[in-house]
Amino acid sequence: MTSLITRYRSFDRPARLLMLNQLTINLGFYMLMPYLASHLSADLALAGWAVGLVMGVRNFSQQGMFLIGGTLADRLGYKPLIIAGCALRTGGFALLGLVDSVPALIIASAATGFAGALFNPAVRAYLAADAGERRVEAFALFNVFYQTGILLGPVVGLVLTSVAFKLTCLTAAAVFAVLTVLQIRALPAHSAEHPAGPRSIRQDWAGVFRNRSFVLFSLAMIGSYVLSFQVYLALPLEARRVAGPGFSGTALVAIMFGLSGALAIAGQLRITAWCRGRWNQGRCLATGLLLMAAAFLPPALTTGINGGPAALTWLPLILSAALLALGTLVVFPFEMDTIVALSGNRLVATHYGLYNTVVGVGILLGNLFTGTVLDLARGAGVPAAPWVILALLGAACAWCVRALGAADRLAPVVG
Repeated sequence: MTSLITRYRSFDRPARLLMLNQLTINLGFYMLMPYLASHLSADLALAGWAVGLVMGVRNFSQQGMFLIGGTLADRLGYKPLIIAGCALRTGGFALLGLVDSVPALIIASAATGFAGALFNPAVRAYLAADAGERRVEAFALFNVFYQTGILLGPVVGLVLTSVAFKLTCLTAAAVFAVLTVLQIRALPAHSAEHPAGPRSIRQDWAGVFRNRSFVLFSLAMIGSYVLSFQVYLALPLEARRVAGPGFSGTALVAIMFGLSGALAIAGQLRITAWCRGRWNQGRCLATGLLLMAAAFLPPALTTGINGGPAALTWLPLILSAALLALGTLVVFPFEMDTIVALSGNRLVATHYGLYNTVVGVGILLGNLFTGTVLDLARGAGVPAAPWVILALLGAACAWCVRALGAADRLAPVVG
């Protein structure tokens, strides 16, 4: 902890503020979002299609609008977009707790999603610019704060939701209201670097799409997001299958989530420093992706076992969650740094926006495929098939990234 604080203090005030902000952003977001579907179905008695619509609108309004948010950040400056995103999420979260009609809930859900599309690319581009040559270290530390917010948010939300979901919404809105004021008062303005000469948005987007190395890297990394998202989909479903839908199943899911967060908080900086001292950027990314691929081998070997001791049912899933978290810790700082390097330090937020949009589409399609295969495979008597496919997907991503590195496609672009 002393080392963590020392590293944190070694960065300039804007970087420190952005890291602390991200912890608070995730605290506010995750104290509410894990309980929203239950509120919509149980408290408001909405039909399943309505719950899916509200949740889907939130996801699309964020993932589908990242390119817009990144473009606005590059043109208007990072600070205004961060403020706008926090302010919009304040209103969206407050509205979620005060309304009960489907149209109003859709508006509130869209506002919370679009808010993320506004501030996420801006925050990452601002941090990259402020950290300079220390980008990898800055993103490693950023992920510690990021994961801490994810770890604490559901715990706080559980306490508040046990009183009333409305209280959770208004508390989350208050968190973002405070963040909005904090950005206005304490965050220095920072403008993006632009290519020379006046350019239209269409020209900016065309330039990003013509960045072949960046586009290939974005496509190669889609699989990593499909794999990392399985901590919300495949692993919880398997946990509830082997441990039951009651307290045991919930406890196993909680252990997996807690382990992921604890590994990030305790190990991120050491892992990043260890990898950076031994391998180049491409090797670090490929190694992390191989670890993520390996995470799906333990459940592939044991998924056919029904019943039995916990050592045969719980431990493979816990090991899977640990390997998945470890692989993500290896990948994240180098992934964020590679995006900046491939942008040539020009239109960085726009590059982040397009990157998030590409992987967002990949997550949607990947989850649809994974959910379908999970159902079909068990019915067909081959329950290991989805896990093997996920492992092969991770291995393929690692190969693609390694190939890009070998072809010098991950080298910094000279702007």
